Amino acid sequence: MGRLEGRVAFVTGAGRGIGAATALRMAEEGARVVLADIDTEGCQQVSAELNRLGSESLALACNVTDNAMVQDAMAQTVSRFGQLDILVNNAGVIRDNMLFKMSEDDWETVMNVHLKGAFLCSRAAQKYMVEQKYGRIVSLSSTSALGSRGQANYSAAKAGLQGFTRTLSIELGQFGITVNAVAPGFIDTEMTRTTARRQGIDPEQRIAEASKIIPVRRVGQPRDVANVICFLCSDEASFVSGQVIYVAGGPRG
Repeated sequence: MGRLEGRVAFVTGAGRGIGAATALRMAEEGARVVLADIDTEGCQQVSAELNRLGSESLALACNVTDNAMVQDAMAQTVSRFGQLDILVNNAGVIRDNMLFKMSEDDWETVMNVHLKGAFLCSRAAQKYMVEQKYGRIVSLSSTSALGSRGQANYSAAKAGLQGFTRTLSIELGQFGITVNAVAPGFIDTEMTRTTARRQGIDPEQRIAEASKIIPVRRVGQPRDVANVICFLCSDEASFVSGQVIYVAGGPRG
């Protein structure tokens, strides 16, 4: 029996990358998974993969910055599966630029998706989790929270998620809910490859260069992050809460 057998997980940004890998990993561990994303086509493709694994899934269009959509998606989840046990706040965007070039829209878009999105989803999910006296919330931070040139907005948002995580763990612990964050380093996703291309760098070259300075001498894969998320969402991690776990191949990727 899988570690998440009988659980229902809600994963935002599940249409690709770390979100998709997390959904697949959770299905392997026995969870039923709700795939929430503005990329509905991506979610449908991931849902088809889950179905091939014999797992139940539900793909929902959800903009995490829209409270009405978030509330409706959570309600649909409970209506379909009867419970909501796990929330993974993974949805994210980047609008990288140096501070003097960064627009208000660049700043607000990143803050809204990462911070407001995690707030709206966590607030909506905790209602069901408190009622059942059980829950797991995991948010995606980043090594960029420690500072990253050209990412003032992204770094601030990811650092904010760490404070958000610690505070929620204090508020919700008495209800059997653990709250943690995972902070990936360099992970080989379509987002990181797109960023490299925008900078005029060949993605494979960027990966090779990054591998040289990561202690384990490779970049991460989405499944590396998904494995840690699944552990934090399992009963094995019931005494782990308010933590930020760096998944970066070393102290910092």
